[in-house]
Amino acid sequence: MYRKIPFVEAERQVLGTRTGMFGREYPVYNTPVTPRENFHALFEEKHPYWMPSIREINDHTPSLYNNNLGRGRRKDITDTFGVKWHYEPVAGGSISVAGNPLIEDISEWAEKVKIPDIDAWDWEGCTKEFTIDPSVSCQFSFVNGFWFERLISFMEFIPAAMVLIDEDYTEDIKGLFKAMTDLGCRIVDKYCRYWPQMDFIEIHDDWGSQQAPFFSMDVAEELFVPFMKQITDHIHKWGRHVLLHSCGHNATRIQCYIDGGFDYWAPQDMNDIEMLYDRYGDQILLGVFPPEKDLAERSEKEQRAAARRMVDRFMKPGKPAMLSSSAARRATPAFDDEVYRYSR
Repeated sequence: MYRKIPFVEAERQVLGTRTGMFGREYPVYNTPVTPRENFHALFEEKHPYWMPSIREINDHTPSLYNNNLGRGRRKDITDTFGVKWHYEPVAGGSISVAGNPLIEDISEWAEKVKIPDIDAWDWEGCTKEFTIDPSVSCQFSFVNGFWFERLISFMEFIPAAMVLIDEDYTEDIKGLFKAMTDLGCRIVDKYCRYWPQMDFIEIHDDWGSQQAPFFSMDVAEELFVPFMKQITDHIHKWGRHVLLHSCGHNATRIQCYIDGGFDYWAPQDMNDIEMLYDRYGDQILLGVFPPEKDLAERSEKEQRAAARRMVDRFMKPGKPAMLSSSAARRATPAFDDEVYRYSR
């Protein structure tokens, strides 16, 4: 749909604040449409009113998930599988406690991994934790995911990486990933029924280090992509969009993310975001970031010029992008203001 609403200065009026990602406070502006409507225009029409930012999405992941299948959300827990998680404040994240893996022989996964009865969880009570602001898009995050990250938590990293390339265990891996994906689909059903205004579901599965992916393209296509496609298809049937959180130098695996049915991926900044946008930006929405890492040290004029370069580079007609968390960390108030004004 073609639209043209002329920009007026009143759009930069701050109407209030909202609590967004990671509990931080963000200003609410007098925009011509709500941020949620802008995201609908982004994903469904590829023609947003302004270049959106990941910060314009609220994250509400219920404690039922965090305490049973997530990582506790900034606290130590033992999850529903019996895996212990320790929160590291310095790192800002949690890690499974090493030394006592749930699975040592992957062929025994069906005996060791007890699938939880999520119907017995108090979903109705959990709806009282938060309400969704209808003007702001909301996402729920499957922290720790269903595939490689989950396998690591069961086996620890080195055994998990090695078992992926052992052909004797291929069918065992597929069996475990299928069970985890089926569980994920059932949780999606709960999310969508109990929080009908939720727009996005984010799935975590880190695939790489600072230098390279953890496994080959062949392994990814055989062991991961079919199960990715299973759950993304399921989410799409509910009319929701699927965001991927996958850390690492994974540029060479982007085709897997596309084949897996994801709507959005935000590469970390060790990836060549310009190459990814040029080659794949019309196939998957990308979270992008400015090349400048020192914006806060530059003049306001330079910050605004960098913002205009970002918009010109990554907001081609019919091929929009979104500012990622990497962009948010580098941005300044002047940069954010100019991105909005210029993209409007």
